[in-house]
Amino acid sequence: MTEDLERFETLVGIVARLRGPGGCPWDREQTHRSLRPHVLAECYEVLEALDDGDSGKLCEELGDLLLLILLHARIADENGSFDIGDVIRGISEKVIRRHPHVFGEVKVHSAEEVLHRWDALKRQERNGESVLSGVPAEMPALAAAAEISRRAVRAGFEWENVEGVIDKLGEEIRELRKAAGAEEKSHEFGDLLFTLVNVARWEGIDAETALREANRKFVRRFRRMEELCRQRGLDFARLSMPEKDALWEEVKKETG
Repeated sequence: MTEDLERFETLVGIVARLRGPGGCPWDREQTHRSLRPHVLAECYEVLEALDDGDSGKLCEELGDLLLLILLHARIADENGSFDIGDVIRGISEKVIRRHPHVFGEVKVHSAEEVLHRWDALKRQERNGESVLSGVPAEMPALAAAAEISRRAVRAGFEWENVEGVIDKLGEEIRELRKAAGAEEKSHEFGDLLFTLVNVARWEGIDAETALREANRKFVRRFRRMEELCRQRGLDFARLSMPEKDALWEEVKKETG
């Protein structure tokens, strides 16, 4: 191909060719539904690149995600629903409409004020729907809890201070300890997690990111324990718990 590969229109043409006669059999058979898991996977790969701080990987993963967006737009175009121009026009109109302080005469003095105005504009657009409307049902639960909490706070539903959230956390722990039966324990555990997300919000922590990083740290340390066992001719599964604890502490000191 001799086209300028940096041009957006070139990529749109590539996708059209993939979907067209004589194109790729895999791309031609895709539907909105069949692409769904790929969109989700690519979003997580973008997050992983962000977590790693790897700009090269981020560039590549954003490209993969853009390809899927263009595939969806092409499928919709073929079905007569919309095309990529409609997608671009729609988001451009929305961004301009929701930023009157940039594209209009409205004056704002802080990022917090921008968020309040953004929410007010969204409510106007949605004709009085709940401020919690639009949180995707299949969003990861921890991230969804953070978004629900943020939206409730912007509507004025908030503790007076972080101590109130900490007190609520203690209350939820006590209720979990008193819970009888699997269903009640599950209910109380959910309340505990939701309160923890609010603690994170008060402390300026993104709960989803914090847990994802904790997962990565645990995996990294556990793999190092397995590696040390191989180097020392030990069977990790046969170690006693005190021996495993000692190995864990050794790895913690080594890896930080």
